[in-house]
Amino acid sequence: MSAGNGPTGPRSGAPRRSDAQRNRERILEVALIELMRAHDVPLSVIAKKAGVGQATFYRNFATRETLVLEVYRHEVRQLADSATELLRTREPDRALREWMDRLAQYAMAKTGLAGALCQVTSATGGPAKASQPLVAAAIERLLDANHEAGTIRPGVTADDFALAIAGIFQIDPNGDWQSRSTRLLDLVMDGLRAGAPAGRGRR
Repeated sequence: MSAGNGPTGPRSGAPRRSDAQRNRERILEVALIELMRAHDVPLSVIAKKAGVGQATFYRNFATRETLVLEVYRHEVRQLADSATELLRTREPDRALREWMDRLAQYAMAKTGLAGALCQVTSATGGPAKASQPLVAAAIERLLDANHEAGTIRPGVTADDFALAIAGIFQIDPNGDWQSRSTRLLDLVMDGLRAGAPAGRGRR
C-alpha cells in the first residue's frame, strides 16, 4: 500500500492541518482582544479563552514575544490583503471607503497593543516600521484604481491620503471610536470625491 493511501498519508493529515490552522487563528483572535485589555494578561488565560490546551498553545507560540509580534503582524496582513479583495468585489470608491473602516479597526488594534509591544521588545518602532510597506502598497493599489476610474480627485498621493486620515490614530480605542472614525473618514472621503472626473459622488 502506498504512503498516500494509508491511514497516515496526506489525506488523513489534511484535517489535522486544518484544525491546527483554526487553532492558531483562534489564539490570535483571542490574544488581540485580551492584550488590548491588559498587556500583561497571562498566556494561560489566552489559551483557556481560545479553547486550546497548553501544549497546543505553546506549540504555536513558544514565548509571549512570539505571540504579541504575530498578533500585530496578523492584523497588518489582514489589512493589506483586504485591499485586493475589496477591489475585486466593489467599485473602486466603495472599496476605498470600506478599506478606510478596516484601517480604523487596525489603528485601534495598534493603539491597544502598544503596551504589549513595548513590553516584549526594546525596539518598539520595529514592528510598526516593518508594517509600513505593506500598508503603503495597499493604499497605492486603492488610489490607483480610483484614479483610473475617475472616482477621486486627480493628483491625490499616498502621502496626501496618509496625512488626511492620520487623525484616526489619535482616537481613544476605549471610547466610542466607531462613530468618531466614521465621521472623520466620511469627511475625508467627501474631500477625495470632490472634483472627481467621473462626478459620481456616491456615498
